[in-house]
Amino acid sequence: MKRHGNLYALATSEDALYQAYLDARRGKRARHACHQFERALGTNLETLRRTLADGSYQPEPYRSFMVYEPKPRLISAPSFRDRVVQHAIYGVVRPIFDRTFIDQSFACRPGLGTHAAADYVQHALAHSAPCSYTVHLDVRRFYYSIDRAVLQQLLARKIKDQRLLTLMMRFTEMPDPVGLPIGNLLSQLFALVYLNPVDHFIKRELQVRRYCRYVDDLVLLDLPRPDAFAAKAEIERFLRHELHLQLSKATIAPTSRGVNFAGYRTWATRRFVRRHALANFRKAVRRGDAQAVMSSLGHARKSASHSHLINHLKEHWHALSTCLPPGHRRVDHAPAAVA
Repeated sequence: MKRHGNLYALATSEDALYQAYLDARRGKRARHACHQFERALGTNLETLRRTLADGSYQPEPYRSFMVYEPKPRLISAPSFRDRVVQHAIYGVVRPIFDRTFIDQSFACRPGLGTHAAADYVQHALAHSAPCSYTVHLDVRRFYYSIDRAVLQQLLARKIKDQRLLTLMMRFTEMPDPVGLPIGNLLSQLFALVYLNPVDHFIKRELQVRRYCRYVDDLVLLDLPRPDAFAAKAEIERFLRHELHLQLSKATIAPTSRGVNFAGYRTWATRRFVRRHALANFRKAVRRGDAQAVMSSLGHARKSASHSHLINHLKEHWHALSTCLPPGHRRVDHAPAAVA
């Protein structure tokens, strides 16, 4: 396995930090922290470069807050300067690790995401044997359960530059002995790296042909019933012994029942948005929140729920519906039910 060195200087160079600043500010230029950093951009970037070069750089304390959708989570938001450093690291190491990921790992990767994950599952269901089974697994408290010592070992398999590895691990530090802060760019990458071994175990050792993952949501498809139960037991053992993780949910069901995955309830011929997405859409309509409405419609665009949402919008907020792009104004003759 090839390991990469001489990366620290590359990630902390003047050019890398400036590009990282451009990446960090994307979509956030109106925020106070971004504005403050930009007011003395040259000085701030040079200070970052110098402290990274002499080893005196330390991440600042996180700004922590709770979010409650789709479930309660503590978010640890880094300062803008630390976002810049994370983007600089990410720009160097992401391509190295991305080459090791299977094509069916869909979360937090360019060109993929929930729509691609749902497309894959629907295609797999459509090509599954009529009497086959699916296995749907969720990892219990995934981000909070990641063993940082195991993570460092996984990172070191590809990164031999100890200075960069030490810098990367500084962004994993938490008061608890295990877990990663949620809200970090690097935490997203670390999550992909951490479960990458189980992806390869499922594909190579268990030889499951139709399989995909979205963060800590794992789906195996088109399995005979005995193989489905055997695979579930083997994966549970692998997670426990190799990654120190446990399952929170394991569902083994006939393919005809579909799969609840990546924000959709999906069958071989159709899919629907989930109930909490429908509830969020209706709340956004009542608030007149056009941005949230558009986000919900974008999520539903390739589902059978789309026309239902458009009809609801036209009925309850017609003025808002007239502002939609043409692609979101189409209404089917028979509105779809929502699963």
